[in-house]
Amino acid sequence: CVDPVEVSCRLRPLMSTDSGQRCIERVSETSLKLIPPARSSGHKSREEMMKAMEQRFYTFHNIFMENESQKAIFDRLAMPLVEDLIKGKNGLLFAYGVTCSGKTHTMIGQASNPGILPRCLDVIFNSIGENQARPYIFLPDDNNGMKIQPEYQAALMKNSVERQKRQEERLRKKEGRPGTPHVEEKPDEIRIPDNTKLECANEDSAYAVFISYIEVYNNYIFDLLADEHIDQLGNPILPESKKVGEDPRRKVMYVKDVNEVEVKSTEEACAQVWRGQERRRKAATILNDSSSRSHSVFNIRLVQAPYDEEGKQILVNKELLTISQLSLVDLAGSERASRTNATGGTLKEAGNINNSLMTLHACLEALRANQLSNKPNRIVPYRESRLTLLFKSFFEGQGKVKMIVCMNPRVEDYDETVHVMKFAEMTQDVVVARGQEVQFDENVLQPGRRKQNLLFKRISGSAEPLAELTNRNSFGFNLPAVPPAFCLPPLPSWSSQDGTTSEDKLQAILAALHERQKMKKDAMDDFEKRKQRMRAILLQKRKKYRLRLCVDTTA
Repeated sequence: CVDPVEVSCRLRPLMSTDSGQRCIERVSETSLKLIPPARSSGHKSREEMMKAMEQRFYTFHNIFMENESQKAIFDRLAMPLVEDLIKGKNGLLFAYGVTCSGKTHTMIGQASNPGILPRCLDVIFNSIGENQARPYIFLPDDNNGMKIQPEYQAALMKNSVERQKRQEERLRKKEGRPGTPHVEEKPDEIRIPDNTKLECANEDSAYAVFISYIEVYNNYIFDLLADEHIDQLGNPILPESKKVGEDPRRKVMYVKDVNEVEVKSTEEACAQVWRGQERRRKAATILNDSSSRSHSVFNIRLVQAPYDEEGKQILVNKELLTISQLSLVDLAGSERASRTNATGGTLKEAGNINNSLMTLHACLEALRANQLSNKPNRIVPYRESRLTLLFKSFFEGQGKVKMIVCMNPRVEDYDETVHVMKFAEMTQDVVVARGQEVQFDENVLQPGRRKQNLLFKRISGSAEPLAELTNRNSFGFNLPAVPPAFCLPPLPSWSSQDGTTSEDKLQAILAALHERQKMKKDAMDDFEKRKQRMRAILLQKRKKYRLRLCVDTTA
């Protein structure tokens, strides 16, 4: 099965400095009309103008007008990708448009009005909930994969890492060196979380979230989360560019030697996002006071591994690991030097941005031509740009692809908007293979085992909770009868004045102790039989009816 690249459109509000004239009108829920102004280079005669106005109607999967909220855009555009991520599928979402069209606002937003990226993190952590694995159980390897280690080794590693950090901090203070700068949210900004929770997480799996953040600047890749290094004179050392590699097992492209940070909450992840945003290259132009001079790629990798057959421990088996990835891309805006008045280094940056976007256009055009032809023979030029080389895996069937086109409806941007519209129209003709949901063998790993193990832990402590559950009949079927309270017989009194000798009293006490030991053994054997019988009943009912056991934790 295949799916087309899903292309949506978002219009930003007009600013007070704009002329007030619009070149874009909404025709229906899914279509827009592009209206050429009188002085546009898009037409030179009335005949050409009429022809242009007849042809320039464009259809999108979603159209978000100026008054659309960040929440509504996330729900319709990115929520399905988050659900796929939790189910073990890959996804790519990139924002495309001219400079100053609202791409970064759509992807990042502000603390009080978050965009797609922080909302994705919120929903992921809300959904996996208590199924998060402890830190350092999963570790990135050198080939874009993951290693897994037992919980006791993870605990030892955590203690070792924390001890090393404390030692480095003491040494830094002793030598008087400055600390690593850490960017956090501004104190006067309160982050508003997204409380949405998806019910698609596998309750029998443990999860871990890893993030990485890179930028493609002048066709070089830099790690935005890498530690900053300082030379002996106190000057910052320029970071080294990274190379693109291919995962030999999963056949996906990735950036080599990039920092992957395991995060346990949205707050931890957002602190890294703000840190990367501060490092991202920006410059002021006539059209944008803070124009991005690089493409940024934020990767969320979700690792999951099943619990064992008893639902107690995570299976330490690399073959059973599932790694899914969601890439959120904020493309730098295309721009014309004649409008931005860029010179020097800024002009060179603009040229490299436009070249990489042209290569992306050429790749999609070649893909569409090959898919429409009975004899595909066009070479897709992925390797002409590191940006398109990173996207290669997605366009060749390794995940779902979506694009949001951000546009400024002001009439001054008409000529650039025409090219954006044509690119979006062409992109929608490209199809990619549909990913497969992860499924574990139910004959080996029975669904519901994790919740059953938690239930066993609760009712194994005493007979009271089991009796209460049986009386309520909350499972819908009969559990084994609860035996009466277990009591051991009292020991003979040593101080009794019945005329028996001390030797006789000692023998009586020893006999009573042996009897007690036998009774305890019989009780334990009976308890084990009842426990195994109840386990068999639960497994049988779960398999037959896919019963979801719901136990009131306050009982």
